[in-house]
Amino acid sequence: MRGTPRTRRIPRPALGVLIGVTALFTAGALATPAGAAPEPGPSTGRVHSVPASAQQQARDFWTPERMRSAVPLDLLDADARSTDAAPRAGRPATVAPTAPTAGTADVGPAAFPNGGGAWTGGGAVVNTAGRVFFTYQGRTASCSGNAVTSANKSTVITAGHCVKLEGAWHTDWVFVPGYHDGQAPHGRWTATKTLSTPQWTASEDINYDVGAAVVAPLDGQRLTDVVGGQGLAFNTGYNLRMYAFGFPAAAPYDGQKFIYCSGTTNRDFLLSNDHGMGCDMTGGSSGGPWFTQFNEATGTGLQSSVNSFKYNFLPNRMYGPYFGADAQNLYQAAQSS
Repeated sequence: MRGTPRTRRIPRPALGVLIGVTALFTAGALATPAGAAPEPGPSTGRVHSVPASAQQQARDFWTPERMRSAVPLDLLDADARSTDAAPRAGRPATVAPTAPTAGTADVGPAAFPNGGGAWTGGGAVVNTAGRVFFTYQGRTASCSGNAVTSANKSTVITAGHCVKLEGAWHTDWVFVPGYHDGQAPHGRWTATKTLSTPQWTASEDINYDVGAAVVAPLDGQRLTDVVGGQGLAFNTGYNLRMYAFGFPAAAPYDGQKFIYCSGTTNRDFLLSNDHGMGCDMTGGSSGGPWFTQFNEATGTGLQSSVNSFKYNFLPNRMYGPYFGADAQNLYQAAQSS
């Protein structure tokens, strides 16, 4: 997503264009510890380390005004990023949430299915989920992300294109859990490392659009000690009841509200092997978490995907990558950093 008011036109293949729903810079343009898993092999550009001086610069850079004015990324080209190779499978594995389990009082059940609306249920998710801000090609941009249970208590899961796009790692990367109206109630957490799957970093393969960040301690505390951490699930299969969350910033949304979608997913039958769900979230929501076994009363669940893309001819359907062996390896690499 470009940080100018003009949209860069990308040639459209016969089946259309994938819309990156998080970080496009076109205002108003539609352009989301498992034990013992092996870590990935030798890193070939899959990890970006951030010097301490750049971490402080990022924390200072993201003022309330800059966060409010950050705009969502550009259109992802389906033909260039799709693949015939399905994500590598593995054994089902889960990670338990470490978020608070207190319920929310006097709140009725949320609509299910729901194609997009403000989350009013409260619970842990309003603290673990947040906005991601970064600089991309000299322009300010936003995505969404989520804090998860991890050995280092400092791991955030987001989309691959929210950490690296068009061959370049984003800079000034911060995570703002519980964001609202330009405010950072739990602080701005700067990345010490950003990571993605080998397939995304090598060729931006849409099936593997998963990213992660390890964030530095803030005021002597680690991330999930402050906001809690959601659980994770890998190799879950398809056709699941899921909830998706994010901070869409392109019309009709403005990035200031926490939005959710819910429904029974199915497997994409066009150009990817992703989960699909009815959802009207727009640019800015990319990297936001998808949960299975989500408990509305506590706001906790098992993260099993992220907001990733849309087809231009299906504006009310969101797609998120399947969390298979490579997503699990990414998580292991992040939590052990």
